[in-house]
Amino acid sequence: MPSYDYRCKNCGRPTTFSYKTYKDYDAASRVCPHCGSADLTRIINRIAIARPSRDYSGMSPQEMLSVFEGGKSEEMGAMFQQVADTVPGGADPQIKEVTERLLKGDKPEKIESDLQASASAATPAASPPTSTSGSE
Repeated sequence: MPSYDYRCKNCGRPTTFSYKTYKDYDAASRVCPHCGSADLTRIINRIAIARPSRDYSGMSPQEMLSVFEGGKSEEMGAMFQQVADTVPGGADPQIKEVTERLLKGDKPEKIESDLQASASAATPAASPPTSTSGSE
């Protein structure tokens, strides 16, 4: 059911009118329920407009590089996601993790340092060579 917000020019109070059809809206004579004035101004509320999505999968390497240089995490994540969707068999789990973090807005530098830290933790430290002496 369509609803329309108005503000009375006389008393300044907001009012919402709802109509079952657009025909009812057109036929209605609106008066302020607070003071009875017919001097009302329509209030235009915030609206959301969907932006067209960008096709990252068809970009040249130079265009992809410009996305990285732009530094917008969400845009990088969207690019990763689109490109990963074109990989047969799906993307590597680590790429999926990076993509999700970028889409959430994590900074690329933070993600990179976390990945390096986890790679270091997963690699066992080299143990010093053991020497054997010939004296028995």
